[in-house]
Amino acid sequence: MNTDNRGIPSVQDPPNSPGQHVSNLAAILKSGRFAVAAELSPPKGVNLDSIARDAATVRDYADAVNVTDNQAASVRMASIPVAALLLTHGVEPVMQMTCRDRNRLAMQADLLGASALGIRNLLCLSGDHGIWGDHPEAKNVYDVDSIHLVRMARNLTEHGVMDNGRPISPAPQLFIGAAANPFAPPFDYRPARLGKKVAAGARFVQTQLIYNVERFKTYMARVRDLGLHEVVYILAGVGPVKSVGAARFMAEKVAGMEVPAEIVDRMAKTPKAAQPEEGIRICVEIIEQVREIPGVAGIHIMAVHWAEAVPEIVTRARLYPRPPRILTSSPLFEALEEINHPLTP
Repeated sequence: MNTDNRGIPSVQDPPNSPGQHVSNLAAILKSGRFAVAAELSPPKGVNLDSIARDAATVRDYADAVNVTDNQAASVRMASIPVAALLLTHGVEPVMQMTCRDRNRLAMQADLLGASALGIRNLLCLSGDHGIWGDHPEAKNVYDVDSIHLVRMARNLTEHGVMDNGRPISPAPQLFIGAAANPFAPPFDYRPARLGKKVAAGARFVQTQLIYNVERFKTYMARVRDLGLHEVVYILAGVGPVKSVGAARFMAEKVAGMEVPAEIVDRMAKTPKAAQPEEGIRICVEIIEQVREIPGVAGIHIMAVHWAEAVPEIVTRARLYPRPPRILTSSPLFEALEEINHPLTP
């Protein structure tokens, strides 16, 4: 990859080249179509009914679906088996991986396993500190940070080299993504940090939830000044607010998130029974605004525990129907199919 003196990829380098069509999400972004990603949370137990139900709900309305990794530092089913299960339901997953719970050996082992299962999209995250979760006494690993994880995944996929320099063949196939928070302090540093993730190998980015659109416009202007919009696909994070209580909580308690007072007031003036509908309406309005911002290649809908809101949001935002899906093959599933249904000589 060619870089300038800041370590940022040259604008001549197409995102995720080689292997830019490794996934359905990658193919849609490369085609110039406005992409839609959704998000599902693994169950807190072993019952998979919620995954099957939510997969059926969002399947036709999202090009790919994120699977969270012990979100909010609380124990849930691992992201890999849930992502693999989504494939069997015709849904392309984006497997999230945090640095909080694994060292680099475990990370690379999971990346190899995920690729063998047919999981083709990876989102690299630092992960919320364990003190905020349901096991505050648990040790945080953080052997590497999210930028190192991006670089490690890129070396595995594009160069077939592990973090210790040992070659591996065949290399895993992954479309590598990272997260970006346009609102975290110091605000002026956020585009430069995005540049570091792009230089490390991120080919798509999903942002923090956006409610302050004007602030996001300022962020994107600086991203364009750096030329980053030409070398990474940026998916704007959006999500419906279900109640005025949720709006106030995000505005007052969630670090690195900006919820303007106008949105809180708007929800407060809405009767309680109508607040979910108002939250969906606000989300659609935000989508319509961010879609017009140069450099935004898609959206990432984070409807927490509210999968049924996704079809409504996508339809109202005039983003339905979605392009035909290209489902990736799974070497492991193919091998199991061969065992269960052997070909007759």
